[in-house]
Amino acid sequence: MDANVLLLSILFGSIGMGMLIYGRKQVEPRYIVAGVLLMAYPYFIPGALANLLVGVALTIAPFLIG
Repeated sequence: MDANVLLLSILFGSIGMGMLIYGRKQVEPRYIVAGVLLMAYPYFIPGALANLLVGVALTIAPFLIG
């Protein structure tokens, strides 16, 4: 595992945890799903660039959907 991948995983995992907490308090399923996906996807996506692109897409997805 590369250091960049690790740092991106920590960054997007933290954002995902925030979205999950916000989604549970506001009862918004789109934030809950995005939060869970942000915390889980780094285990399945190899490489820093792919990790960054998927993380950014999942971070902005709830705002574009709703």
